[in-house]
Amino acid sequence: MSPPTSVSLSPGRAAPAARSLRGSSGDPVWARPALIALLAATGVLYVWGLGASKWANAFYSAAVQAGAHSWKAFFFGSSDAANSITVDKTPLALWPMDLAARLFGVNSWSILVPQALMGVATVGLLYASVRRSLRPLGPRAAACGALLAGAALATTPIAALMFRYNNPDALLVLLLTAGAYALLRAQEQASTRWLVVAASCVGLAFLAKMLQAFLVLPAFGLVYLVMAPTPLRRRLRQLADAAVALIVSAGWWVAIVAAVPAGSRPYIGGSQHNSVLELALGYNGIGRLSGDETGGLGNTNQDAGWMRMFGVELGGQIAWLLPAALILLVAGLWAVAAGRVRRAAAPDGPGGSPAVAGAAALFVWGGWLLVTDAVFSLMQGIFHGYYTIALAPPIAALTGLGGTILWARRRRPAATGALVAVVVLTAWWSYRL
Repeated sequence: MSPPTSVSLSPGRAAPAARSLRGSSGDPVWARPALIALLAATGVLYVWGLGASKWANAFYSAAVQAGAHSWKAFFFGSSDAANSITVDKTPLALWPMDLAARLFGVNSWSILVPQALMGVATVGLLYASVRRSLRPLGPRAAACGALLAGAALATTPIAALMFRYNNPDALLVLLLTAGAYALLRAQEQASTRWLVVAASCVGLAFLAKMLQAFLVLPAFGLVYLVMAPTPLRRRLRQLADAAVALIVSAGWWVAIVAAVPAGSRPYIGGSQHNSVLELALGYNGIGRLSGDETGGLGNTNQDAGWMRMFGVELGGQIAWLLPAALILLVAGLWAVAAGRVRRAAAPDGPGGSPAVAGAAALFVWGGWLLVTDAVFSLMQGIFHGYYTIALAPPIAALTGLGGTILWARRRRPAATGALVAVVVLTAWWSYRL
């Protein structure tokens, strides 16, 4: 008699589900559950009581209502279903809300839930980016630093506000964070594909909020040009390919609108001559910097200057970790440059030395922070406090990166002193706020 055949679950079928909960084989057992808990808590934080905002920004909610009833209004971002005039932005940020409204009806939840989900996705992308940059320090340190960065982003007050609102900033920040993740992956192995992805993300961010998206380009381009592990000629060719991807992803909608006769489309809101290029370069571009905005309000607050981020309005919204991020940026670069960071490379870690991986991440997020902060502080045109959500990802990333790099060097007096200074300064500054 033949022995009975045993019945068991197929390992190949069980493995994907197990891996989704367990994570990579080299990760700490708590890393993936902690990430799931972070994303779930962020989702609850951003969705809880979401209906209290009602129509949120009625200007954009009206455009969502129009886009839910007219595909023409959907494409152009019209303020009304009759397609008389568009909103004063390119329409990409409206499209997720338009689609949700078509599926679930026009209500506050269908308009705002997509924004909240963008917030959860942004936290997840930031976690993945910081973790990848810290993996040369070991899987435990990488997971801790990434969780710190993700939690800092999720609980930043302006992020908790704007990921529960229907302004274009939620999609802008999501796409820029995705671009930073792709850029750092491109830098690791000199990957043309990931570099093109990064450029495309920034181009699409332009279609969410126009020229503000391009504030990250100096950091992205310089980091790849200087630090990608490939000959200079190839780096220049790759950056040229990325520039093409940027122009195509940012310009396809603009080109279509420019080609449509003015009588066959709505008027471009915010422009003086029915031109989307004028809108992008003038009212939503150079005019925001100089204050010379035809039809705009100018700098009504009259508070432009280097201390703008630390004022009463913005300090408690975005600046609670800003001093810490700046100190950790400088201290982290010092530690990496000195070559004194503990090197416990993971078996499946990215290519390149730990020093290069850490420095590239610090330069990307630090460059994003410094350029954007300088523009927001000094711009003379229309400025709203909620713009500062664009500072939340780099501040959170630098907190996780710099804090982990210094913690790995905690037996050195200089690193310990920097960590103590950051904690004391942040506690004092939070008390002041």
